[in-house]
Amino acid sequence: MKYLTICFILFFSTSIIWAQTTTKYAMVIHGGAGVMDQKSMTPEIQSMYLNVLNRVLSVGDSVLSHGGTSMDAVEKAIVIMEDSPLFNAGKGAVFTHDSLVELDASVMEGQSLKAGAIAAVRDIKNPISVARAVMEKSEHVLLNGLGASQFAKEQGFEPVDNSYFYTEKRRKSLQELLKQERKATTNDKHGTVGCVALDSYGNIAAGTSTGGMTNKKYGRIGDSPIIGAGTYANNETGGFSCTGHGEYYIRLGFSRDISALMEYKKLSVQEACREEVGKLTKLGGTGGVIGLDKNGNIAMEFNTEGMFRGYIKSGGEKGVAIFK
Repeated sequence: MKYLTICFILFFSTSIIWAQTTTKYAMVIHGGAGVMDQKSMTPEIQSMYLNVLNRVLSVGDSVLSHGGTSMDAVEKAIVIMEDSPLFNAGKGAVFTHDSLVELDASVMEGQSLKAGAIAAVRDIKNPISVARAVMEKSEHVLLNGLGASQFAKEQGFEPVDNSYFYTEKRRKSLQELLKQERKATTNDKHGTVGCVALDSYGNIAAGTSTGGMTNKKYGRIGDSPIIGAGTYANNETGGFSCTGHGEYYIRLGFSRDISALMEYKKLSVQEACREEVGKLTKLGGTGGVIGLDKNGNIAMEFNTEGMFRGYIKSGGEKGVAIFK
């Protein structure tokens, strides 16, 4: 009898573990949305972007398929894009009016509704990782500037010189804007990066990282580090990461509003994201959003010519794209 009891306990425990680790998982990513001329973007350039997007999905899939958490997948995915000079985040971030690079990032987990963010930092190589540290190792949600850098150092992150982020492509973009004596407008690409993941335990996480707008002034901060604007996650609805003209996203409370549309109007993740992008369009804003619900359904909506994007699911379904 004792032997049978032990066998039953072992079987029951194994069944629980098996059930937890065979639940569907999914991940969706973006690398920014904006004006993209398909004719001028050569096949070679498109291939460069698609290769990075595929690598990001492969890393995320490896994390999730081995029982990793959605937050782990989000962080690792975004770090890859921050380290690439192709995107407006980390290494490839755009310049401010003063020829500096200032970075913003945020993360949120859907189970606890905990969140962390940093803004206007100049010496943090991977802002997404420090945003996660703010969530997990501080009593705050959002830190900015020198305070965020001090926190990062205390948590063991090695600072980098601002010159680490400089790329000739971004410098030329700033010079073109300065020569035209205009601010960055909706004609500029929105190269923010983001990721939303659902893990095998049913938990959703979202993250966003950016260098903001080319030629930004006065310590401008956009939507990416603002929870409920550029980033939001809730296990009861879904997770979202945005890219676009941040002022509009802040005014709309964009990502939280999508969650509300799903919760109160019972819209699907695709319907809710599409409706919110419609609101953005009516205000005159441009950009896009990626979303993922608790069942692994994916949304990738935008009102621009293109958005660097991709997704992968536990069943092997996968896709990457740039243009509509």
